[in-house]
Amino acid sequence: MNGHNSGMYDTDVLVIGGGPAGSTAATLLTQRGYRVALFEKDRHPRFHIGESLLPANLPLLERLGVAEQVRAIGMRKWGAEFVSHWDGRRQDFRFAEAWNKSLPMAYQVRRSVFDEILIRRAAQVGAEVIEGARVREVEIAGDTLPDGAPSEMPVRAQVQYEDGRVQSWQARFLVDASGRDTFLANRLQVKRRDPKHNSAAIFGHFSGAQRYAGEREGHISIYWFDHGWFWFIPLSDGATSVGAVVWPYYLKSRRVPVRDFLLATIALCPPLAQRLSGAQLINEVQATGNYSYHCTRSHGARYLLLGDAYAFIDPMFSSGVMLAMHSAFAGAETVDRCLREPARAAAALRTFDEIMRRGPREYSWFIYRVTSPTMREMFLGPRNIWRVKEALLSLLAGDIFGATPIWTSLRAFKWLYRLISLRHPGRSAHAWRRRRVNIQPADPGPLPAS
Repeated sequence: MNGHNSGMYDTDVLVIGGGPAGSTAATLLTQRGYRVALFEKDRHPRFHIGESLLPANLPLLERLGVAEQVRAIGMRKWGAEFVSHWDGRRQDFRFAEAWNKSLPMAYQVRRSVFDEILIRRAAQVGAEVIEGARVREVEIAGDTLPDGAPSEMPVRAQVQYEDGRVQSWQARFLVDASGRDTFLANRLQVKRRDPKHNSAAIFGHFSGAQRYAGEREGHISIYWFDHGWFWFIPLSDGATSVGAVVWPYYLKSRRVPVRDFLLATIALCPPLAQRLSGAQLINEVQATGNYSYHCTRSHGARYLLLGDAYAFIDPMFSSGVMLAMHSAFAGAETVDRCLREPARAAAALRTFDEIMRRGPREYSWFIYRVTSPTMREMFLGPRNIWRVKEALLSLLAGDIFGATPIWTSLRAFKWLYRLISLRHPGRSAHAWRRRRVNIQPADPGPLPAS
């Protein structure tokens, strides 16, 4: 970085956030020859959920040069299982059976360790990584934020450090990877609650949970139950991440400490409760609401929104880290094009916008329907007619941005869903009405926090 007598610090690209999106973007842009300053409000390692990676993450880790480090800390994940608590039916999916046979596995990781690997990689290649520093204000000249910065350095930011110091920075481009803080989206007033889906999550880590043997040990398990669904994610150090994603009305019913509420919720799902019968909670249980949202724009002339700073969707398909990292690869290419070839910037930004919209759009169709009886039936008894099972497995593997020709088969899956729903009109109508009620926001009011 360069400082001036005025106290203003210069960089080419200013990145807000040191999660998977921000760290990946900082690494890639530094490797392209740009001066990059990354600001992370916390210090790594720090706790985060979203521990289940997808096979589509692995090529990205290779390109970043961190594949060996992630392999060393990861639990191998060869597939996933879906379980219905009502009748105990379960279905095992293996990524090796997807359309693209070259992506047979992924990893379960502790996010505190995984995220630290990524941010240290950014520093290793030469990015200016500053932790314990929160970006407080930004100005972007000629965009939708206040004008005033010089045209050669159109981005200005005020950064506050842990000791209270405030520094001014200026940059040629801004990358917002602030995650669910949605730094720019809040200031631009472009963040919108997803009107078709609304949920909350309660989660913690357990020791002593029952695991499967062999290759299935690392499977993620998804359990449907009356008020939503659970995840069960085994980690390589013996801990297991367990969380419930629930409808707002259910979270509003909480009148006990969140720890007790999670344990009581687990008891409502006997197949999961059995696997946790001898387990112990080993960390503080946490809860979060307002789970799904999107932004009405993904970029401006001199800024991009990456990962969760742009959109967050229900995590049933573990797509969060993959979408964040893929957005960073697309974002780095876009920033490079905008800065090196300004005449092609508009086209580059349009391409970036389509990439950002594609992931949430493709997963959301399934998320909106995944608790319906028809979708459960199709997941618990999959058929490969027109290769729909292979295409579904490719979606579960995160293989939605490459050349794998899955889209015709996924359209066939959607038509099969509609036909099966029409064969059971009463059941489908009841499920539709119940979902309309379930997704309504609910103010939980004052609740016990611990």
